[in-house]
Amino acid sequence: MSRVEVLLLSCYELGRQPSGLSWPLAFLARQGIPARAADLAIEPLPEDAVRRAQLVAVSVPMHTALRLGLLAGRRVRALNPGVHLCYFGAYAWLNAERLLEGAADSVIAGEGEETLARLAAALAEGAAPESVPGVSTPSRPDEPVLERLAFPVPSRDALPPHGRYAHLVQDGRRVPVAFAESSRGCRHTCRHCPVVPVYGGRFFAVPAATVLEDVRRQVTAGARHVSFGDPDFLNGPTHALRVARGLHAEHPGLSFDFTAKVEHLLRHAARLPELRALGCLFVVSALESLSDRVLAELHKGHAGADADRLVDVLDAAGIALQPTFVPFTPWSSLEDYVGLLDWIEARGLVRHVPAVQLAVRLLVPPGSALLGGKARPSWLGPRDDEALGYPWRHPDERMDALHAEVSALAERAEATGRDELESFEAVRESARMRAGQPAAAPLGPQRAAPPRLSEAWFCCSEPTGVQVGLLAGP
Repeated sequence: MSRVEVLLLSCYELGRQPSGLSWPLAFLARQGIPARAADLAIEPLPEDAVRRAQLVAVSVPMHTALRLGLLAGRRVRALNPGVHLCYFGAYAWLNAERLLEGAADSVIAGEGEETLARLAAALAEGAAPESVPGVSTPSRPDEPVLERLAFPVPSRDALPPHGRYAHLVQDGRRVPVAFAESSRGCRHTCRHCPVVPVYGGRFFAVPAATVLEDVRRQVTAGARHVSFGDPDFLNGPTHALRVARGLHAEHPGLSFDFTAKVEHLLRHAARLPELRALGCLFVVSALESLSDRVLAELHKGHAGADADRLVDVLDAAGIALQPTFVPFTPWSSLEDYVGLLDWIEARGLVRHVPAVQLAVRLLVPPGSALLGGKARPSWLGPRDDEALGYPWRHPDERMDALHAEVSALAERAEATGRDELESFEAVRESARMRAGQPAAAPLGPQRAAPPRLSEAWFCCSEPTGVQVGLLAGP
């Protein structure tokens, strides 16, 4: 095979060591294709490597990552006009039409690492990118790759060390974190989720032996906590328990966290005490809203009343809940928002909810399942290629005004390290004023700060000021 210079770029993965680099590096190495990688969230663009590259592939698993990736792509083009520029990941597929209008030469999504390696091999041999199944180009669009892969162990040796990424914060200590995936895709079809248009309800398990070896190497490198990046760790509960048991048997002091749907946590409540005994400290779960109307519009699969059941189940298991919300949607009312704040306070969860979670606004990207209806909703605006989505206005203008206020409060909280209690009270005051309600009584007793990662989790949202601040980038 002729030699091809490959450069992989990641722009943002929630402060974690990016799987958008570690997986492709391993697949390329298995094919004998050397590659360099750079995480632009914490490293400068390697301009010499850009000038030498025949293929630059940019990982865009999130909306913020794509916005940053487009900025990086312009710099790549300026340095190397003849390079083949590929974007890969969920948001590459959602925005494929826009990307292939000039920003990208190709797009890959789904289980695409093997496809990326084949693209590199084709370019080395002078073959057309269109000859590779799963590679979308301006002249030949293709579908996401949904075939089970033979997973190598992710390659992390050339990546920045764990100490430069998000840490576990617990009892005043900062603990280095490993990042691993035990499965990819999701068997559910929530309408606002970016995974759904790519995977269409399918998920793929990573062999437990591969996951355990990946974690083993990261523990050797200094990690003491594992954050599982699966869209839903309990898509395959038997597989998840196999992985957790294997981790605990080899690393008894290792803790971990995972993400799972409300309905899965309730369905598998009997398994949660064992997961806690195996090291689970906290769970991220997308409650999204307490409004049954909003939950139905999003096809979430649970009801508003299930939020209380979830808190009780996790409390009984000794696992902390890190709830995530999309409080600003076209179907949410101001009363819903005030009610959500009252519920967070009543359940003592104020310290469990970073201010940015109270500012999350529904994102409607191109390709979203939210666009699948026959009639165009009146609240939806035309596609905005700069914003990479469809802007929308709430039918109640007070909600849009409140969103602007809460976003500014969240941005200040992030910039100043403002205490969650203080930020929450400021948001609550603003919401009650908008709703014409009297000022609230002082906050009741709240739980202590739970274990959490040092970088707040968010997804499926229009960028707040906190997220847009990332766009300054290196």
